Amino acid sequence: MAIYGLWVINKAGGLVYQRNFADGLAQLTSNEYLVLAGTLHGIHAITSRLSPIGSSSGAHVIEGESLKMTILLTATGTKFVLLTSLAETSADAVLQKAYEAYSDAVMKNPFYTPEMPIRSEGFDLRISTLIGDGRTS
Repeated sequence: MAIYGLWVINKAGGLVYQRNFADGLAQLTSNEYLVLAGTLHGIHAITSRLSPIGSSSGAHVIEGESLKMTILLTATGTKFVLLTSLAETSADAVLQKAYEAYSDAVMKNPFYTPEMPIRSEGFDLRISTLIGDGRTS
């Protein structure tokens, strides 16, 4: 089981934080990550409108042949996306803790401008402590 990466996407669909942890993901350019985040934002918006039972918060898990994307949508519209192996079972808990780290280290920083890229050593450190090298047992 492995955690490959973490993305934070703002409410407009812009990628404000991206970090890879374990080997296994293709190496992409910054622009490619921005395009992927925008595409995921669009897919999430579409899935929130397609629900046959009324209102929906959109896709929560997207699975491929060898990768799972778990999405946490916050009350402010910010999305936390965890890229993991298919067998990873702790994604929801990790996303919740990443959101807590974001709330404490980023949003409480008076010098941070909301919706802008996250450049916080405190947040990076908390994410490193939380996820480490991406390998889970």
